[in-house]
Order: sequence, then structure tokens, then C-alpha cells
Amino acid sequence: MRHIADGELAVEQLTQLSGIALANTSQHLQHLKRAGLVQTRRDGKRVLYRLADVPIENVFAALRSLANHRREQIREFINDSISQPDRLENISREELVRRMRNDEVVLLDVRPQNEFATGHLPGAINIPADELEQRLAELPREKVVVAYCRGVQCVLSADALAILRARGWASRRFEGGLPEWAAAGLGVEGTNYESG
Repeated sequence: MRHIADGELAVEQLTQLSGIALANTSQHLQHLKRAGLVQTRRDGKRVLYRLADVPIENVFAALRSLANHRREQIREFINDSISQPDRLENISREELVRRMRNDEVVLLDVRPQNEFATGHLPGAINIPADELEQRLAELPREKVVVAYCRGVQCVLSADALAILRARGWASRRFEGGLPEWAAAGLGVEGTNYESG
């Protein structure tokens, strides 16, 4: 889309600029046209594509900003995992299942409440990451707290682990999060969680 934001281009030009195969580029453009995001004009045998006359550029700017923000969070997460591996001490799915059976851990889901209600690991406590410092008293100290969130790239559980460790809780991070758990066919509690 960023290529046609500057003006009209034919599918062949867009293919060359994007590095995407001609058939895929054409298919993407057809979807965008049906969605009303691009318009076309014939120029002889060629069809030229341009952005539709809708305020779409602000939406793209917001999406780019969000992507840059997420990219920075992921970069920080990767840097922390290299420079402070103890901060991100992960627990495997197999070890988590074993420790749950032995009642050795407390599961902490740090996603927002609406995501938790849709689906969560069995017996998990929900304390959204942005509320954790104020609600630490809800967590027992006699068990290891295993924090999890949306998956490998989700930084909420890493942030929770930093808070827990700074306040003296024994804690680990389930790296895979809910998606990996559900994909392995393990039980999920909640209203209507559907795995990926």
C-alpha cells in the first residue's frame, strides 16, 4: 500500500517494487479493491491502482506507529534475554504440566480481563500486567508464580517477571503462552477460546 500512496502504479510496477510474485500482488490488489481501499483506472491495456479517496493514510500512519512500537518492545525483550537471562527464566510446557500436577506453581495470566475470560490455562489467576504492582498481595509466596500471556513475542509476561522478582517472588515465565498450550491439545478454561 505504501507504494501506491505516492501515485498510480500498474500491477507489474507494484510487483517489482514489493518483491512479491505477480499473481500474489494481483490477488492482494483485488482484495484491497473489493474492500474499497484502492481504486483503478484503465490506461490502454494496463490497469493502474491508486489509494481510494478515503482517509486511509491516517490509518496506515497509526499502523506503522504501532508496528514500530511493537518492534521496539520485541527488541528490548531480545536484548534482555541476552543480557539478563535470569530475568526471563522460562519454563517449558512439559515442566509446567508436571509442576501443575504436583501443585507446585501458581499460574498468573497477565493479559487484559476480556482476553482471560475468553480462554486461559486451568486454574490461572488473572491480574493484568498494568495492575500487577497494586495487586501483588493476591499472589501466594509459598509457590513459584508462572506468568504467561499471548505467546512468545508477548512482552507482558516478561514485564510481570521483572516486577515479581524485584519484589521477592519466586517466578518463571511460560514462554509459549496460551496459544502453545491450546495447540498442544491441553485444557483451556473460558467462554470460547479457539486456537490459531
